[in-house]
Amino acid sequence: MSDADDLWVFAYGSLMWRPGFAYLERVPARLNGLHRALCVYSFVHRGTPEKPGLVLGLDLGGACRGIAYRVAAAARHDTIAYLRGREQATMVYRETFRPVLLDGTPGRRVRALVYVVDRGHAQYAGRLAPERQLHLVRQGHGQSGPNRDYVLATVHEIETQGFRDAGLHLLAERLHAGPDSTVAPAARDASEGAAD
Repeated sequence: MSDADDLWVFAYGSLMWRPGFAYLERVPARLNGLHRALCVYSFVHRGTPEKPGLVLGLDLGGACRGIAYRVAAAARHDTIAYLRGREQATMVYRETFRPVLLDGTPGRRVRALVYVVDRGHAQYAGRLAPERQLHLVRQGHGQSGPNRDYVLATVHEIETQGFRDAGLHLLAERLHAGPDSTVAPAARDASEGAAD
């Protein structure tokens, strides 16, 4: 891959509904080997160090459906600079390129820029209990706004693409239910295996 090639970017969270950069093509896509997870404490965009929020990262295992954006080669450097400023405020992600399968064209595969959580970083939250996720999302508010809005917008985009993410959908239901709701044990068990 050279600077003369168009750039592909794989989006799995807020980049799906607010990319912030110009693109030539927007295609539903699938990334294998990593899954979407609320596994990053947010100290900047959706929380603070004193009251962290919780945002998405790509973590090991499973697969993730998202959006692949094709960016013109001429905008490659500016787009990467923009993404680094947005995604790497605290360096909690590793910037890498991974093969991504594009929907609609069987076997069409591209190498896309992907931001994968750094499991050794202090902001890596790992797999949190649903009640803990709910608490962090309710309290989180950062430079980009309330953590609640981030989760609900992501769930809406996932639904628009025609699929569900069990863990995120459960959390969205609790957020819609109001401040006194908790996560029922049966619902907690159902969300444990969600990898998409």
